Amino acid sequence: MNAKLYLFLLCFSTISLTAQNTYTSLLIPENLKENANSVVRFQAINISISSERQMNVKKRKVITVLNKRGQNNVDAIEYYDRSNKVLSIEATVYNALGKEIKKIKRKDFVHQSVADGFSIYSDDRKVYLDYTPTEYPFTVVYESECQTSNTAFIMPWYPTDDYFESVEKSEYTISYPSGLGFKYKELNFNDKLVVKTEKENALSYVAENLVAEKPEDNSPSFDKIVPMVFFSLEKFNLEGVQGTAKSWSEFGKWMYSSLLSDTEDISDETKLKIKELVGKETDPLKKAKIIYQYVQDKTRYVSIQLGIGGWKPMLAKDVDRLGYGDCKALSNYTRVLLKVVGVESYYTIIYGDDSSRSLNQDFVSMQGNHVVLALPVNDKLSFLECTSQVKPFGFEGDFTDDRYALIVKPDKGEIVKTNNYNDKASPQYIKGSYTINENGDLTATVKIVSKGIQYDNRYLIENKSKEEVDEYYKTTFFWINNLKMDKIKFSNNKESVDFTEDLQINAVGYASKNGTMMMLPINVFNQNPNVPQRYRNRKNQLEISRGFYDEDEVEVNLPAGYVVDAKPENVVIDDKFGSYKMELIAVNPSKLIYKRSFLLKKGMYEKSEYENYRKFREQIAKTDNSKIVIVKA
Repeated sequence: MNAKLYLFLLCFSTISLTAQNTYTSLLIPENLKENANSVVRFQAINISISSERQMNVKKRKVITVLNKRGQNNVDAIEYYDRSNKVLSIEATVYNALGKEIKKIKRKDFVHQSVADGFSIYSDDRKVYLDYTPTEYPFTVVYESECQTSNTAFIMPWYPTDDYFESVEKSEYTISYPSGLGFKYKELNFNDKLVVKTEKENALSYVAENLVAEKPEDNSPSFDKIVPMVFFSLEKFNLEGVQGTAKSWSEFGKWMYSSLLSDTEDISDETKLKIKELVGKETDPLKKAKIIYQYVQDKTRYVSIQLGIGGWKPMLAKDVDRLGYGDCKALSNYTRVLLKVVGVESYYTIIYGDDSSRSLNQDFVSMQGNHVVLALPVNDKLSFLECTSQVKPFGFEGDFTDDRYALIVKPDKGEIVKTNNYNDKASPQYIKGSYTINENGDLTATVKIVSKGIQYDNRYLIENKSKEEVDEYYKTTFFWINNLKMDKIKFSNNKESVDFTEDLQINAVGYASKNGTMMMLPINVFNQNPNVPQRYRNRKNQLEISRGFYDEDEVEVNLPAGYVVDAKPENVVIDDKFGSYKMELIAVNPSKLIYKRSFLLKKGMYEKSEYENYRKFREQIAKTDNSKIVIVKA
């Protein structure tokens, strides 16, 4: 056989074998491997709703895991309880060449309770693949079929569900009977390659060749970037309870009558105790503060997943007797106690997280993952976090502020916006003084007062151990070498919602000394060195998710016999992103006053503005790190 014919046959044989086995990672296009930890080769989700009380979900996913970081994207997991059954589940693992190396049957999957460290009750369980690879890349073919009587929650479609994951092809098909009010909501399609096919009582989507997304500094959250579709029924079943969701008003009315109205009984003994506690107080706000403190002192938070899909709260009388509950139970319990003393409040469904995720206002469906209590006072709503034993009355913090939520009234539901703590509503004030001695050592006193989200970021340090507090300040003042905390005093004013830190510190060798000259960073207490990363080809919009305001005034005492030889010029920056001002005022040859203010504004901007924002922050970081030079006179 001549060499050319041998090479031809060898190549033909290799191509034929490869074409027959699509599980080899050698077939993945290069552009899909770029920036990817995993590649979804093919995914098919088929949802069949046969009635208000039955839905089947079939899944098939072929995913190639390129490295250890991509293992979490396999997602070979299902959840089950008395209403949700896993009919079948299996997986097959292939090596890089597409050769089968392991077949995993249902009995080889791990079964486990979903209960977390805060849960005392949960009837939810999960079954998942626990596979430890011996080499990368490898490919998993995962298949499952589940059946549920609950149609309140329909699995959404995310063709891409994580950063650093590419998708060759993803399909989603849903079929449904007439008369249930099927609806859907598409988000973030933009220029993504998504094809929709709509037929009578059926809908399908296909997406192909979605390259891996990389996170970018100050970009919108992942769920605002990638394509997704949500689905819902206007008539649904939730653990045997028929629900309706044509409008938020109707949905809220259903929720109250089906999930809340029969939970309100409380013992006569407790009613009497609550009335005696409130006494002759007539102001609704003051009554509410008394009740809120009572609940904080009496109860503790635990996770409870029993009941109607985890949506129906425990009975108020059970919370009263046991002294614990989850967010639903504690919010409802507080509502019932307020009702006893004639104060109106509303059970409120919300998304609780620090990314300000809102309920979708124009898509009525079962949404949210948390419950708070809305208190109407003087035509304004205050929101009470009933799971916390330490949070001030009416303070929301970054977990529930600045987002849309659903308040549930006996006769209707209503979408409302929670309060926000943006820009100047989240201030921090610093008043301090420091002295540098002839060896360059620092001694300083400072008072830091924080409000709004800056309060939320700091007030919990008063509950930490001494070791944790010391570590916290070493991290906070990371630019101060040899930092020692001489005195720490906290004051947490829950009435005005501000947190005060009174500190005395010292640091040997803070100023660098060279003969009769010393150089010292002028800003001891509040440097902001964060400069966003530079991107050659920015993909996403610029989002400043939270604003704040800092105002500092610090007295600077130089060592005896030293004078200022060089100092930075005063700086004033006014920009669409905020403003910054730094000035040094000479009181006398050995004393300066350092003043600084920094306002950062929340906002969404086009990606073309990103480089301007980066330069804005770069200039602030540079100024915050300014140094003065002093010499012996």
